[in-house]
Amino acid sequence: MPKEVRAKKSLGQHFLTDLNIAHRIADTISSANLEGTPYGDLPILEIGPGMGVLTRFLAESGRKLKAVELDSESVGYLASAMPGLEVIEADFLRLDLNEIYDGKPFALIGNYPYNISSQIFFKVLDYKELIPVAAGMLQREVAQRLCSPPGSKTYGILSVLLQAWYDCEYLFTVDENVFSPPPKVKSGVIRLVRNSRRELGVDEKLFKQVVKTAFGQRRKTLRNSLGPVIPPGSPLWEDEILKERPERLGVEEFIRLTRMIEEGR
Repeated sequence: MPKEVRAKKSLGQHFLTDLNIAHRIADTISSANLEGTPYGDLPILEIGPGMGVLTRFLAESGRKLKAVELDSESVGYLASAMPGLEVIEADFLRLDLNEIYDGKPFALIGNYPYNISSQIFFKVLDYKELIPVAAGMLQREVAQRLCSPPGSKTYGILSVLLQAWYDCEYLFTVDENVFSPPPKVKSGVIRLVRNSRRELGVDEKLFKQVVKTAFGQRRKTLRNSLGPVIPPGSPLWEDEILKERPERLGVEEFIRLTRMIEEGR
């Protein structure tokens, strides 16, 4: 085997060492765990394979598999350890995902670098028509936030935006001691599967703006935080919904709020 890769703090690398955990993560997108959906046979893109501990179990599925890795040392390691694997040496956040599988849908998975995990899921939203399934491991607090229901302290911008398009499920927690080097926080494994929604019925850019503006001052009521986006004289100013704080509103309420702002313009 080639020499092991040195974990780099600048890349947020913490290499998973527990094979049982790796197997469980790989199973999150297996056919059995996507029962009732048409997504069990999709090709797979793995983010940040590192030394391939998760990759080996993904390869066993027999599905088409590619990996994207920014660290050149990891790319060299994988070329020796898994010569049949197609590794794209690139920054995932800069990739045009239409080029991965010629514009065809794929499942996304990874032990996501903690320092860019939120950015990864904002990108998933941009390519939601290409990514009907996304799963993997990230910092526990972020994982919980993505799947939090309205009313939770961790419910926020990404919770609303992702849950508008995906069924989000927090699957299990992973302790610090199964990584090298161990992170200072616990990790969480989640799975996102596209829901039945195909359009919001409102302008999507405005919807995002409303959600981001509302949570930009999450301790304030919507009346105070949404002033910049609600037209003067709009009937919305008299609506009871503006007395709420953003974490009290579910996806449907944010859609209704957006629609009322649209109509007031």
